[in-house]
Amino acid sequence: MRIIPISTTLYLTVYIHMYSKYTDEAYNSAPCCCAELFALNTYSPGNIASMGGVTTDDNWCTNFFYYWDRGYNYIRKVNVFLEKMEEIDVVLEDKKQLVAEAKFLRAFIYFELIKRFGGVPIVSQAYGLGDIESVTFKRNTFDECVAFIEQDLTETMPDLPDQYPSTDANYGRATADACQALLSRTLLYAASPLFNPSNDQQKWQKAADAAEALLDKGYDLYPDYQELFELSQGDAQDEVIFSRGFTTSNGHQAPMHNFNRRYEAYGGWWGSNGPSQNLVDDYDMTNGEPPFLSDGTVNPASGYDPQNPFQDRDPRFDATIVHDETVFRGDTYEMWISEDGSQWGYDSYKNTGDNPRTNYVLKKFMPTEGPFNWQTQFTIQWPHFRLAEIYLNYAEAKFELGDEATAREYISLVRARVGMPALPETVTGEDLRTRIYNERRIEMAFENQRMFDVRRWKIAIDVENRPIRTLDIYLDLSTGVKRYEEVVLLDKSGTYEEKMNLFPISSDEIQRNPELTQTPGW
Repeated sequence: MRIIPISTTLYLTVYIHMYSKYTDEAYNSAPCCCAELFALNTYSPGNIASMGGVTTDDNWCTNFFYYWDRGYNYIRKVNVFLEKMEEIDVVLEDKKQLVAEAKFLRAFIYFELIKRFGGVPIVSQAYGLGDIESVTFKRNTFDECVAFIEQDLTETMPDLPDQYPSTDANYGRATADACQALLSRTLLYAASPLFNPSNDQQKWQKAADAAEALLDKGYDLYPDYQELFELSQGDAQDEVIFSRGFTTSNGHQAPMHNFNRRYEAYGGWWGSNGPSQNLVDDYDMTNGEPPFLSDGTVNPASGYDPQNPFQDRDPRFDATIVHDETVFRGDTYEMWISEDGSQWGYDSYKNTGDNPRTNYVLKKFMPTEGPFNWQTQFTIQWPHFRLAEIYLNYAEAKFELGDEATAREYISLVRARVGMPALPETVTGEDLRTRIYNERRIEMAFENQRMFDVRRWKIAIDVENRPIRTLDIYLDLSTGVKRYEEVVLLDKSGTYEEKMNLFPISSDEIQRNPELTQTPGW
């Protein structure tokens, strides 16, 4: 017996509107489906509700981005379940576990709310239609919400198994380790600059302790980074702590929605999830050096060659992104345009609008083998929490506590999985913080972390006002020589404001709840 499957809360993370295109990971070229609200940060209290449909019929215009209505819909169902479990006299052998699973879901949902809105109303009981005239809701503080989440999780853990093997039929149900992973992420956010302006060190210590609790629980980094994101639930692995699984009868078509036209796909619905040059530029070289300095010039120590921009990059680049000359599924990808403009490669945006304008295609979560068509129900899992994130959480918290050696150690563990060099001891202070932020950007690319990371770090005012760029590739048909030209696809300058670090509440919701205050700045 299970209630609201967590899958329903984040199903569309692998669908059309990945959060990648709401930040600098990807370029949004879709002229539909509400995604355009984020192209130039034109969302507001008056239109943001269109990004959060409550029913499955309006998902073309959502991806659960505006989570308010959906979140409280789920919370009410959890609260009803918990109250009914207190009332029933029937003996259920797994009653404690079922209650614990429900509380885990409630904590999960509340985290999804607070990372978007900050403090939100804590609703711990179910209300009926008859209460509509007598009940209004006020925002609790962010810290109160964190305490509520922490209480739900700590009360829950003793009544859940620590973990299930990934091959176990119960894998995908809530576990004590999944609770701990959620607590780790929640407390990391709570310690971050957006929510911890005084830099309270006790909050960083709690974040470090929450991550540390998972370090010796038997999890290991999966040896093949690319293959990790092709696995289905039931496949053997020890990295993913909690995931959303799919079956052939309840699958998804994420590969078809996010790939380019080569295999009948629609390229993320007209190429709307095409990886950006902004992201590509942040992949290190295989010698461990960033290809560019902070001023945008080539780092002479990196060995980066502007005439061979994809050569000798961090292996996660080729594991995540298809680029010109990539060989994937036996095909060599061609994103070039001839110098005279008369010809172009099969995968060029010139060939079809279903090829991303960025000249890059998402490879992460794409199957390297098997059918690739609309008739297939894909079963690649969505990892909610995995060990690499816990390492990164721990590294960030330890850095903020002044323990730079441990921060470098755990960043280097993540890098070692793909054969990247460890961070040298000479990387310290702000340089180390920059490397920590960038390591998270690369390791967690397209896992819906970046959008909220730049906000909690309070660097979105810079990142989200930068132009979205790509490289156009020109081929001299007579010599075979290629030329690379940087192009600005979207000038976002001045469109992002500090108030956008948190989302506004829909105007309709404010009108329905006169005691509910709007998000600051909106």
